[in-house]
Amino acid sequence: MVMTLDNPDRSIIYTYIKTKPGAFIDEIVEKTGFGRGRVRHHITILEVQNKIEVHKDGRKIRYFENNSTYDEEERKIISALQNITSQRIISEIQNGNCDTNSALAYEIGVSRATISWYMRTLKEMGLINEERKGKNIIYRVNPTYENLIEKYR
Repeated sequence: MVMTLDNPDRSIIYTYIKTKPGAFIDEIVEKTGFGRGRVRHHITILEVQNKIEVHKDGRKIRYFENNSTYDEEERKIISALQNITSQRIISEIQNGNCDTNSALAYEIGVSRATISWYMRTLKEMGLINEERKGKNIIYRVNPTYENLIEKYR
Protein backbone atom coordinates (compact mmCIF):
# COMPACT_ATOMS: atom_id res chain seq x y z
CA MET A 1 0.00 0.00 0.00
CA VAL A 2 1.30 3.45 -0.96
CA MET A 3 1.67 5.96 1.86
CA THR A 4 -0.76 8.82 1.30
CA LEU A 5 1.73 11.65 1.62
CA ASP A 6 4.64 10.07 -0.27
CA ASN A 7 3.58 12.05 -3.33
CA PRO A 8 4.96 15.62 -3.14
CA ASP A 9 1.90 17.18 -4.84
CA ARG A 10 -0.47 15.37 -2.49
CA SER A 11 1.62 16.47 0.48
CA ILE A 12 1.39 20.12 -0.66
CA ILE A 13 -2.40 19.85 -1.06
CA TYR A 14 -2.78 18.14 2.33
CA THR A 15 -0.60 20.75 4.04
CA TYR A 16 -2.68 23.52 2.47
CA ILE A 17 -5.92 21.95 3.73
CA LYS A 18 -4.39 21.56 7.22
CA THR A 19 -3.37 25.21 7.35
CA LYS A 20 -6.54 26.54 5.68
CA PRO A 21 -9.44 24.51 7.09
CA GLY A 22 -12.50 24.83 4.91
CA ALA A 23 -10.49 25.23 1.71
CA PHE A 24 -12.32 24.53 -1.54
CA ILE A 25 -11.16 23.29 -4.95
CA ASP A 26 -10.82 26.66 -6.73
CA GLU A 27 -8.83 28.07 -3.83
CA ILE A 28 -6.51 25.03 -3.73
CA VAL A 29 -5.99 25.20 -7.51
CA GLU A 30 -5.16 28.91 -7.30
CA LYS A 31 -2.82 28.67 -4.31
CA THR A 32 -0.93 25.55 -5.41
CA GLY A 33 -0.79 26.32 -9.12
CA PHE A 34 -1.87 22.73 -9.88
CA GLY A 35 -4.56 21.96 -12.46
CA ARG A 36 -8.10 21.22 -11.33
CA GLY A 37 -7.92 17.56 -12.40
CA ARG A 38 -4.64 17.07 -10.55
CA VAL A 39 -6.07 18.60 -7.38
CA ARG A 40 -9.25 16.51 -7.59
CA HIS A 41 -7.19 13.34 -8.10
CA HIS A 42 -5.13 13.94 -4.97
CA ILE A 43 -8.15 15.05 -2.93
CA THR A 44 -9.92 11.81 -3.86
CA ILE A 45 -6.95 9.79 -2.61
CA LEU A 46 -6.75 11.86 0.59
CA GLU A 47 -10.49 11.26 1.15
CA VAL A 48 -10.30 7.51 0.48
CA GLN A 49 -7.40 7.18 2.90
CA ASN A 50 -9.28 9.26 5.50
CA LYS A 51 -6.71 12.04 5.67
CA ILE A 52 -9.32 14.70 4.94
CA GLU A 53 -13.07 15.05 5.35
CA VAL A 54 -15.63 16.83 3.23
CA HIS A 55 -18.13 19.46 4.32
CA LYS A 56 -20.85 20.63 1.94
CA ASP A 57 -22.11 24.09 2.83
CA GLY A 58 -24.81 24.22 0.18
CA ARG A 59 -22.81 26.04 -2.46
CA LYS A 60 -19.31 24.69 -2.09
CA ILE A 61 -17.55 21.56 -1.03
CA ARG A 62 -14.94 22.36 1.59
CA TYR A 63 -12.13 20.21 2.91
CA PHE A 64 -10.83 19.75 6.44
CA GLU A 65 -8.08 17.66 7.95
CA ASN A 66 -9.61 14.46 9.30
CA ASN A 67 -8.37 14.50 12.87
CA SER A 68 -11.58 15.37 14.69
CA THR A 69 -10.28 18.90 15.26
CA TYR A 70 -13.53 20.44 14.03
CA ASP A 71 -17.02 19.27 14.84
CA GLU A 72 -19.94 19.84 12.46
CA GLU A 73 -20.84 23.21 13.99
CA GLU A 74 -17.26 24.45 13.72
CA ARG A 75 -17.03 23.33 10.09
CA LYS A 76 -20.27 25.23 9.42
CA ILE A 77 -18.90 28.43 10.99
CA ILE A 78 -15.51 28.17 9.29
CA SER A 79 -17.21 27.57 5.94
CA ALA A 80 -19.49 30.59 6.35
CA LEU A 81 -16.63 32.85 7.42
CA GLN A 82 -14.51 31.85 4.41
CA ASN A 83 -16.80 33.99 2.26
CA ILE A 84 -15.93 37.66 2.67
CA THR A 85 -19.50 38.89 2.15
CA SER A 86 -20.93 36.45 4.70
CA GLN A 87 -18.13 37.43 7.06
CA ARG A 88 -18.92 41.14 6.68
CA ILE A 89 -22.67 40.58 7.12
CA ILE A 90 -22.13 38.59 10.32
CA SER A 91 -19.63 41.19 11.58
CA GLU A 92 -21.95 44.13 10.93
CA ILE A 93 -24.84 42.39 12.69
CA GLN A 94 -22.69 41.21 15.59
CA ASN A 95 -21.17 44.66 16.10
CA GLY A 96 -24.64 46.21 16.18
CA ASN A 97 -23.87 48.45 13.18
CA CYS A 98 -26.55 47.08 10.87
CA ASP A 99 -29.47 44.74 11.36
CA THR A 100 -31.74 45.24 8.33
CA ASN A 101 -31.41 44.35 4.66
CA SER A 102 -31.20 48.00 3.58
CA ALA A 103 -28.62 48.97 6.19
CA LEU A 104 -26.45 45.95 5.41
CA ALA A 105 -26.65 46.58 1.64
CA TYR A 106 -25.64 50.21 2.12
CA GLU A 107 -22.81 49.46 4.57
CA ILE A 108 -21.32 46.57 2.59
CA GLY A 109 -21.89 48.17 -0.82
CA VAL A 110 -23.96 45.46 -2.48
CA SER A 111 -27.58 45.27 -3.63
CA ARG A 112 -30.44 44.43 -1.32
CA ALA A 113 -31.05 41.33 -3.47
CA THR A 114 -27.48 40.19 -2.76
CA ILE A 115 -28.00 40.67 0.97
CA SER A 116 -31.28 38.72 0.74
CA TRP A 117 -29.50 35.84 -0.97
CA TYR A 118 -26.76 35.72 1.68
CA MET A 119 -29.26 36.07 4.52
CA ARG A 120 -31.32 33.17 3.16
CA THR A 121 -28.17 31.03 3.07
CA LEU A 122 -27.04 32.10 6.56
CA LYS A 123 -30.55 31.45 7.94
CA GLU A 124 -30.61 27.99 6.34
CA MET A 125 -27.31 27.28 8.07
CA GLY A 126 -28.89 28.41 11.34
CA LEU A 127 -26.36 31.21 11.90
CA ILE A 128 -28.80 34.10 11.62
CA ASN A 129 -32.23 34.60 13.19
CA GLU A 130 -34.77 37.11 11.98
CA GLU A 131 -37.56 38.98 13.69
CA ARG A 132 -40.21 41.08 11.99
CA LYS A 133 -40.68 44.60 13.41
CA GLY A 134 -43.32 46.48 11.46
CA LYS A 135 -42.21 46.55 7.84
CA ASN A 136 -38.63 45.62 8.67
CA ILE A 137 -36.96 42.30 9.26
CA ILE A 138 -34.33 42.60 11.97
CA TYR A 139 -31.41 40.17 11.81
CA ARG A 140 -29.52 38.79 14.79
CA VAL A 141 -26.70 36.30 15.08
CA ASN A 142 -27.98 33.04 16.54
CA PRO A 143 -26.70 33.12 20.15
CA THR A 144 -25.83 29.41 19.91
CA TYR A 145 -23.03 30.28 17.49
CA GLU A 146 -21.74 33.60 18.87
CA ASN A 147 -18.72 32.10 20.67
CA LEU A 148 -17.72 29.96 17.69
CA ILE A 149 -18.05 32.92 15.32
CA GLU A 150 -15.84 34.96 17.63
CA LYS A 151 -13.31 32.11 17.80
CA TYR A 152 -12.97 31.75 14.00
CA ARG A 153 -13.55 35.32 12.85
